[in-house]
Amino acid sequence: MRVRFQADNDLDGRIIAATKRLDPEIDFRTAPSLGLHLGTGDEQVLTLAAADGRVLVTHDRRTMPDHFERFIAGNTSPGMIVVSQSLPIGRAAEWLHLIWAASEAAEYVNSIYSLP
Repeated sequence: MRVRFQADNDLDGRIIAATKRLDPEIDFRTAPSLGLHLGTGDEQVLTLAAADGRVLVTHDRRTMPDHFERFIAGNTSPGMIVVSQSLPIGRAAEWLHLIWAASEAAEYVNSIYSLP
C-alpha cells in the first residue's frame, strides 16, 4: 500500500502543494482538513494521523520526535517524516514524491525519518 501523508500545522503548505503538483494522485492531507488548528497538541495530532493510517509530515524537530517516541510506546503509528525548514520547497516535494512512489507504507511504521 502506498504512503498517505498528513501534514501538521508546522509544515509549510507550499510543500504540500508542490508535492501534489508532482503527482496529483498523492494522498497528502492538510492540517485544516483534519480539523487541526494552531495549538493542537502533538499527542492529538499523532493520534489523529495514526487513526487514519497516515504518515505525519512536520517541520517540528523540537517537540514532535519526543512525543512520537512516547506515542509509539503504547500505540502503533504509520510513521513520521521531519522535513528540515532549510530544505528548499522543491527538494522537499521531490523527496516526498520519491517516498510515495518508491516505497510501501509498512516501511515507515513506528519510525521517524528526517529529510535533510
